[in-house]
Amino acid sequence: MASLVIRNIDEGVKEQIRVRGAQNGRSMEAEAREILTSAVKSSRPKTGLGSYLRSISSGVGGLEIPPRGNDRPLPDFTA
Repeated sequence: MASLVIRNIDEGVKEQIRVRGAQNGRSMEAEAREILTSAVKSSRPKTGLGSYLRSISSGVGGLEIPPRGNDRPLPDFTA
């Protein structure tokens, strides 16, 4: 397991983590681990990569994806 040291954390935040840990039956360190783990898990895309890329590109014009279907003529390879 890796270790992480967080410096200059606000005293009020530290106290809130301690209280929240006590309410959940965990130490302050275990509660901080739980908070970090759930924050990282919730930030992961819940869709496939293509859907995720489309969603993040929608703010800059989006991706042009042609509609699917048989409305385009088939190529002629007889010549």
